[in-house]
Amino acid sequence: MSSTGKRFGVIVGVDGSPASDAAVAWAARDAATRGTALTLMHADSPATPTWAQAAELEDLAGWQEAQGRTILENAAKIARDAVDTSSPLQINGELFLSPTVPTLVDRSVDADLIVVGTDGRGALKRGLLGSVSSGLVRHAHCPVGVIHDEHLQIPDLAAAPVLVGIDGSTSDLATAIAFEEASRRGVDLIALHAWSDVDMDAIPGYDWTPVTEKEDRLLTEALSGWQERHPDVTVDKRLVSDHAAHALIKTSESAQLVVVGSHGSGAFAGMLLGSVSNGIVQSIRRPVIVARMS
Repeated sequence: MSSTGKRFGVIVGVDGSPASDAAVAWAARDAATRGTALTLMHADSPATPTWAQAAELEDLAGWQEAQGRTILENAAKIARDAVDTSSPLQINGELFLSPTVPTLVDRSVDADLIVVGTDGRGALKRGLLGSVSSGLVRHAHCPVGVIHDEHLQIPDLAAAPVLVGIDGSTSDLATAIAFEEASRRGVDLIALHAWSDVDMDAIPGYDWTPVTEKEDRLLTEALSGWQERHPDVTVDKRLVSDHAAHALIKTSESAQLVVVGSHGSGAFAGMLLGSVSNGIVQSIRRPVIVARMS
């Protein structure tokens, strides 16, 4: 069913928490629009019982496995409910009694996208945005979707645009993802280029025209090939003088999805593997896709 031949299609890490449920619903809809499978994955390290617990739970591993299967069954129901019945969705479940991050990272090799919530229980709660989301953003072999459960309370954003941060060195993958998501969703694309954090009003009389024209050309060049490949997507180019993180967070309020690269230069330098994992991804309340690849 996968349009790319990836075994797992869209993977979503599940643990039964509200944020996990939000991630499942979002991932199910995204998988349906891609025409690929949805793979629900629950991974948790084998529990080590105390002497008291061992006396009560002779088969702790069996109990842990049964709990995991219940979580997967509930997640599958959420996924089915999230998609239109006219859009068939293949849903698979995978259960692992192994460390969460390494397990998800290993499986991301054969996935189109891996999705996780920003809060959770057990290993997921300890990590998001700590070891789990940061681990995936840093080490996954495919793009990473990070979902906040708050977005479920936001009014319908189906017609809202997709937002992508452009800095001139942003990977083609980030731009490709943004155009593809906008095209599949039938919405506009906001291409935001925060070229500097200088307050242009702080230097009265200075002619910024040559600089802004140069940055505008850079933005246009970064988008030109992609606009030709996706003529159905209307692009709203936005050139701003602002901190990249602040500009993205502010602009994201009117978007349904934000796409960012996993590294960059200029205003976006080190954003993802530096401040963004605890800044952009955590502060933006909309779903975020981080453009990771092997």
